Amino acid sequence: MTPQDYASLDGLALAAAIRKGETTALEAVDAAIAIIERLNPILNAVVHSAFEEARAIARGSLPEGPFRGTPFLIKDLAMPVAGWPRTSGSRFARHMVDQKDGGLTARYRRAGVIPLGKTNTPEYGITGTTESALLGPCRNPWNPNHIAGGSSGGSAAAVASGMVPLAHASDGLGSIRIPAACCGLVGLKVTRDRVPNLPDGYDYAAGFVVDHVVTRTVRDSAAMLDATDTPEPDSPYPAPPKSGPFLDEVGRSPGRLRISWSSETPSGRPVDPQIQAALERTADLLRRLGHDVVEEGLGIDYRALYAARGPVSGANFAAGMARLIQEIGREPEPDELEPLTWAALKGGRQVTGEMALRSLQELRILNRATLSFFRERDIYLTPVLGTPVPLVGHIDPVGLEPREVGRRQGQAFPFTPPFNFSGQPSLSLPLETTADGLPVGMMFTARYADEATLFRLAGQLEKEAPWARRRPILWA
Repeated sequence: MTPQDYASLDGLALAAAIRKGETTALEAVDAAIAIIERLNPILNAVVHSAFEEARAIARGSLPEGPFRGTPFLIKDLAMPVAGWPRTSGSRFARHMVDQKDGGLTARYRRAGVIPLGKTNTPEYGITGTTESALLGPCRNPWNPNHIAGGSSGGSAAAVASGMVPLAHASDGLGSIRIPAACCGLVGLKVTRDRVPNLPDGYDYAAGFVVDHVVTRTVRDSAAMLDATDTPEPDSPYPAPPKSGPFLDEVGRSPGRLRISWSSETPSGRPVDPQIQAALERTADLLRRLGHDVVEEGLGIDYRALYAARGPVSGANFAAGMARLIQEIGREPEPDELEPLTWAALKGGRQVTGEMALRSLQELRILNRATLSFFRERDIYLTPVLGTPVPLVGHIDPVGLEPREVGRRQGQAFPFTPPFNFSGQPSLSLPLETTADGLPVGMMFTARYADEATLFRLAGQLEKEAPWARRRPILWA
């Protein structure tokens, strides 16, 4: 199997070829390694490699999962893998090595994937760009001068460039959808607690963060969710059960959906004209497909929502850092955390218990307004980004003042956070491009726990506006 043959297949097709004896898991792993070794010096997507370990797994007996023998990468954030480092993109945690797999890592292995290594992430996943003092910037395979998004930018750059068909990603304020949009991929933020993250996920206590994957095809996203979404025994807040396999939904007609669309931003600032035009073309496409499409914003109180989110997020981050400090056995030195991380930690430590609980109370009430918008609507459509994909260094968490980082992020990534707060599933699809060929992601959000509708609509759009033949300049 040549690297080009390997990269032409999505995860399910590659696993099928391995089952049929058309290739082997070892040949697939070797092809993936060849692409990584050629492209990673430019992209900086893979920050820890375990190639010989992967070859040994490929030579052995593999589980009969849907992705049997498929090379895979894991984000270097909150995902323990036995014997591998877990730096979280931070100089403070650069010497940490996990002794055993986490619960979700074990689920991925049971799905049949072969982990090759870990992918780049910003420090503690805080920013929508993958640039850190420890790991350096991750670059976009469509144009290496531009960001790959964050905080799952390493995974997105790896999948978009053909290194692997799919890779682990996580999303707390947009960290699956933003890199998927930047790199021209399918990126689903699943419903809160749809993919269990216990017993490892202490930092996920507030409910904003979810785990899933970035992929090049809709069906790979659906199949991996089917493989990882089984509720854990004794899970305190399991997501509502699905009616059937998500993979089956991809080929089904979505019917006539009630879709609202808007470029409404929390700041009131308009989005870039190219983004606005792409959004309007997407709305027109949906009308031509027979859906009931109207322009209508959420109309929620964004200022109150974001203000309510602050204390609970700050306290949750400080609590997670307290666990890490206990594990390492000391406080971080001044040069071991970036300015934005220091600001988040110091701010979180000032939040009182009363402030944190009031924050949760306010969020609970304000999220009702977001959720109630979907009583009469099936889908809400927005862009993922408010601007074209930014240049590397434009949102620089290492060199810029924290307030300026926040301002620039607010302009570039205005649409994703409300659905982390409400827990709804939200999906980025690579439907458009800018004049200079950079991807533009469109975001589709559904009712709570209704991934099925998203997969049906995504399957329809993948047929009507296919993106599979588009290739970045850095490709296998």
